[in-house]
Amino acid sequence: MIHHISIDAQEPLRVASVLAEIWQGKVYTFLVPGSFLVMPFDDYGTHIVVFKQGDAWMPGVDTESAKVRQTSPVQFMPSHAAISVPTSPDQIEQIGQREGWRVIVRIRGDVVPFSVVEFWAENRILFEFMPPEFVPQYEEAMRPESIQKMMGQPIQLASV
Repeated sequence: MIHHISIDAQEPLRVASVLAEIWQGKVYTFLVPGSFLVMPFDDYGTHIVVFKQGDAWMPGVDTESAKVRQTSPVQFMPSHAAISVPTSPDQIEQIGQREGWRVIVRIRGDVVPFSVVEFWAENRILFEFMPPEFVPQYEEAMRPESIQKMMGQPIQLASV
């Protein structure tokens, strides 16, 4: 279970507000200046922190905890998240179009084993939103037998 993730954005409040709209959640000021917390108030405490572009988690010194510090901003990021949302594909598309952001509804087919709404916040951050009707396909595709069929045998790791 992944309970929270963090991303950065050129316009953190705008991105946080759009995510809250899709998730039917709330936005709060986060502990780091200029960053925001998006909460859908589900049963798991799930949330997303939206930092200013270029903010990144870095290890602390010695036993000091991690700190958020400014780094060189990147145009795209290697991470993305698939998130169940209560909104419909049409609502998600309308929100993306209103913001001027790329949105593609990918319907399950031969290559893709489940449907998602590919949503590009700021045209740089990928979210795969799954409205309620898409979730069963995802859960089916992520069962051990389905993964093995798609990916083959798992890698045998050396014993520690």
